[in-house]
Amino acid sequence: MTSRLPPVQTLSPEDIGRFGPDPEAAFRVNLAAVETRIAAACARAGRDRASVRLLPITKTVPAHILRLAHAAGVRPFGENKIQEAVGKRELLQDLPIDWCIVGHLQSNKAKYLARLAREFHALDSAKLAELLDRRLEIEDRVLDVYIQVNTSDEDTKYGLHPDALIPFIETLGQYRRLRPRGLMTLALLNADMEKVRPCFALLRRLRDEAVRLNPALTELSMGMSGDFEEAIEEGSNVVRVGQAIFGKRPTPDGHYWPGLLKS
Repeated sequence: MTSRLPPVQTLSPEDIGRFGPDPEAAFRVNLAAVETRIAAACARAGRDRASVRLLPITKTVPAHILRLAHAAGVRPFGENKIQEAVGKRELLQDLPIDWCIVGHLQSNKAKYLARLAREFHALDSAKLAELLDRRLEIEDRVLDVYIQVNTSDEDTKYGLHPDALIPFIETLGQYRRLRPRGLMTLALLNADMEKVRPCFALLRRLRDEAVRLNPALTELSMGMSGDFEEAIEEGSNVVRVGQAIFGKRPTPDGHYWPGLLKS
């Protein structure tokens, strides 16, 4: 049976206020600008542009707008909350989308992530690893995972303490359904990038130690809209960019990352 495509949805005043009267055109312009910044950062670091992957973060972007973003070439989609991703997948099931979850996961949501996600960028405990492995076995799926490390030493952030990383990696081999890909971090919130860079440099050093135990842990998922250039210069392979593509979020942390509107 062929699924019926959803009707084209008229933009609301809220949509127009946030995304403009022609969101698809805006996304294309923003993507090109982000691409230019990624390429320039790679050039400064002496890196091949192909060594950095852009993961667009679609947190708070409604499904009908994501449909336009997909048409503009935005893919895959990265979501912070599994509930939001599940709802959007239902509305966009006619589109070939790779869903990536980048935010903290409560253990009671593991079954939904196991059914939906291609990647998970916030693995931070043995308990969660065991639970996901069990749920993935039931679903007969595998999942690419990034281990989250708290490199800023902030109590408000999730992630393993750097000293706990190596012992955690030593346990990963028992989880056959998890495919470790690398490490992830959220850097210090600070407008001074020279205070942010040490978070990225620490994760890179930890990765260099980690690959000695598990050669698959080669990637670094670090850098967001306000600091992805610095992250690339420090070795990032995956940059998680939302607001620079989709604009300011209608949330209290709408401009969470300083330097978002860099010239």
